[in-house]
Amino acid sequence: MPRSVLIVEDEAIIRASLREFLSAEGYQVAEAGTLAAAIVHARQRDFHVVICDVQLPDGDGIALLRRLRQLNPNVSGLIITAYATVENAVEAFKSGAFDYLVKPVIFDDLANKLTRLFQYSELALENQALRRELTRHVGGEEIVGSSKAISNVQEALRRAAITNSNVLLAGESGTGKELFARTLHKWGQKHHEQFVAINCATRPAELLEGQLFGAKSGTVPGVTGDLPGCLRQSTTGTVFFDEISLLPLSTQAKLLRAIEYQEVTPLGTYEPYRTQARIVAATTRDLIQEVAANRFQEELFYRLDGIKIQVPALRERLDDVPELVEFFVSKHGRAMGQKATGATSETIRLLMSNPWKGNVRQLDNAIERAVMMCDGMQIRPNDLPPDIRGDEQPLPDTDDLRSAIRHYERFHISRVLRQWPEKREAAKRLKLGLSSLYRKIEELGIDL
Repeated sequence: MPRSVLIVEDEAIIRASLREFLSAEGYQVAEAGTLAAAIVHARQRDFHVVICDVQLPDGDGIALLRRLRQLNPNVSGLIITAYATVENAVEAFKSGAFDYLVKPVIFDDLANKLTRLFQYSELALENQALRRELTRHVGGEEIVGSSKAISNVQEALRRAAITNSNVLLAGESGTGKELFARTLHKWGQKHHEQFVAINCATRPAELLEGQLFGAKSGTVPGVTGDLPGCLRQSTTGTVFFDEISLLPLSTQAKLLRAIEYQEVTPLGTYEPYRTQARIVAATTRDLIQEVAANRFQEELFYRLDGIKIQVPALRERLDDVPELVEFFVSKHGRAMGQKATGATSETIRLLMSNPWKGNVRQLDNAIERAVMMCDGMQIRPNDLPPDIRGDEQPLPDTDDLRSAIRHYERFHISRVLRQWPEKREAAKRLKLGLSSLYRKIEELGIDL
């Protein structure tokens, strides 16, 4: 597949000379003189590389590169600057640029930097593929993503893993807190011991306490035989409490004693046993507010809150969406025997624009459905669930045809504007004049 380059440069002579050189080198070349024109090009097709001037008539080239990487996370950037300073270079690299060029551009230097850029990209892709393959063979779970938000969490997990302190994982539902807990255990010194998970929403309370602390036969209604108890079963391993805020107050008191004295008495007995298990708790609620509302014991909160790790929501780590999609496509493709190997760039952009209220779990479910519906090698937008595509809309509460048409118009134009925020491009997609689009926005009360 020919490598494609987008040149963003407001000086026509420089733009033309770069186009002529790169075309002769075998690249597919497109060009833009402004930030707005570059965004239009990037929405219409994907580019491997963007060569961008720092100063553009309608904006900053470094900010443009950040925007283009949101549209296509796989695009690489070369920044052109008239003045090579350390500050410029640092800012360019922070925005995702691979390297920078100084005016006047030396073609041999450009050719060498493009060669190195593509070599680096191929190595990065190969490394990513090998990492995925290694995980498949060992049958383990892995934290997927390389964003700053997820890197910070991994660093916190590594620091916590070398201790035996209790850890509190806070974050929204569906962010993968149990995976982080398992990773913490795997990276710890006692990874050879058991990892045991307990659902704190288990009812009745006697069954929950039996699962936690153990119980003699006949103590727990509906359970025949002895229950060993998670805290005994894990010995010096890890016990994961999923949604610790739902633990009944009476059970919280017993857990606090188990942590303070490293001693547990099973239900129906008077013989305590020692426990040295590490406690890792997860919560979607603010435990300080739960303490204030007398729904959570303050002493237990302080015992658990020694090391607190905030797990980011998916909307806070959207840069990880392409990697997560690749991971889930591979996982579900193998499970279903499907041939899908990835997703189109249009699909990725659509997924990165979703609010993901259900976080990684919702993305996983969406990709599972898409793999099942996909007929080819690449998942397309139509393979995604309707709520992700934005096709679902509430029906108007009226039988009047004109009101229904107006309702659909508002929905359809809003959806197109979400996908194509540039008004001129949205008007083109809608086959409307730009002035007509603005009139529709005003008439229909569309919130931009």
